[in-house]
Amino acid sequence: MHIDDYAFGKMVIDGRPYTSDVIVYPDRVDSPWWRKEGHLLQKADLKDIIAAAPETLVIGTGFSGVMKVPDQTVNFLSSKGITVFIEKTGRAVELFNEKRSGEKVIGAFHLTC
Repeated sequence: MHIDDYAFGKMVIDGRPYTSDVIVYPDRVDSPWWRKEGHLLQKADLKDIIAAAPETLVIGTGFSGVMKVPDQTVNFLSSKGITVFIEKTGRAVELFNEKRSGEKVIGAFHLTC
């Protein structure tokens, strides 16, 4: 999967537009992606991602970086052997596209704020 474009509130993945938060797996897109607390990423929000066993998870925290990723969430992912990158969504999209060709990468992106 390739992210073609991102702008506040909209992402285009393999030519298809999305206007809700997304999880991008190597073979599919889950949207809308809802979290228990909208702007706080907790380990309970990562069940499907953990089950997919990525090598790398790229997290986009929103256009302005409003979504928070607590240390305990990062530590949980690390304990599962997952390398984590956390960036504002614009930069996270660039990282996702760079890394997707060489390893099993999943992207979890907040599209607004």
